[in-house]
Amino acid sequence: MKSKKRRSLIIHRRAPRGAPPGTLVADPAARRPDVYVIRYGPDEIAEQPVDSIAALRERMGSAPVTWVDVRGLGDLGLIQQIGNLFNLHSLALEDVVNVHQRPKAEEYEDHLFIVTRMHVEERPPESEQISLFLGKNYVLTFQERAGDCFEPVRERIRKRRGRIRASGADYLAYALLDAVIDAYFPVLERFGETVEVLEELVTSRPGENLVSEIHKVKRDLLASRRAVWPMREMINQLIRDETPLVTDHTRIFLRDCYDHTVQLMDMIETYREIASSLVDIHLSSLSKRMNEIMKVLTIIATIFIPLGFIAGVYGMNFDPEASPWNMPELGWYLGYPFALGLMGLVAAGLVFYFWREGWIGRHSRSADSSGE
Repeated sequence: MKSKKRRSLIIHRRAPRGAPPGTLVADPAARRPDVYVIRYGPDEIAEQPVDSIAALRERMGSAPVTWVDVRGLGDLGLIQQIGNLFNLHSLALEDVVNVHQRPKAEEYEDHLFIVTRMHVEERPPESEQISLFLGKNYVLTFQERAGDCFEPVRERIRKRRGRIRASGADYLAYALLDAVIDAYFPVLERFGETVEVLEELVTSRPGENLVSEIHKVKRDLLASRRAVWPMREMINQLIRDETPLVTDHTRIFLRDCYDHTVQLMDMIETYREIASSLVDIHLSSLSKRMNEIMKVLTIIATIFIPLGFIAGVYGMNFDPEASPWNMPELGWYLGYPFALGLMGLVAAGLVFYFWREGWIGRHSRSADSSGE
């Protein structure tokens, strides 16, 4: 597994301290926006990009539903003009350009402001902010960059699949939220596969590099949790609060979104618990491996202690001619084979004793497996 550069968790606010509410400050790295408009109804659809507010105003028309998709937040003038065109609240526009918001839903006089977080496919589990405005007959979305998970929704609109062409703007908002939520399932499935691989490595080949991989997975799961947890509360708020912009028919489908967020949270919490337990398993595996090594070294040292004693006794410089008690074995014809045989007999006796006590051999393996 290749380790990636650690992402910073520090949030930098760009608005100066003491700035009045609703002050818009763009990110210097933000891309210039591209605006796309889809107008549709049961029997009509029109889709085209626009390059000015005048063109956007012309294309609003009288279609039952208009979806304006702004991809990029680098032009504050354009964003402010769009806000004036749709009569958007200045505080909501401030949250649009400050892309560190947590998922939430706020109701204003004539529109509903929804913030959600969409995962970034190229850099999982990072997420980008999706700001969504729901009006009586329009949906306005702001994205940080091009590339999203909304293409299935666009195809349903183009090919008139399902009930989306016959429903209102609130159903389109539901479809977009549902696409964002469903896009998290493949990400978490890959997390599950990674956790399984780490679990296999921890039990079979524990190593120091696994600790950093486990902590990386825990950190990534925490980032996903920060995106999904408030999203669940936001969907629940849309279901619970009475607003004329969301019909009872759409609330039924929002309950399905809420169930999906609950499933996502269950998956995240399960994988986080497994990842946390992998650290303990890793430490236990390393401790067990060290104990096995120390056990082998202790047995070897224990065997060689009496052998060293015998070799030390026969290595002393006693003169057998000075006394019959001064090591008469030195004068034997088979004295050297006798010393080696005595060492081998002692070593074999110790090995047999260790085996009988279950410290080595099959008894030791069965005891280790039962202890696990």
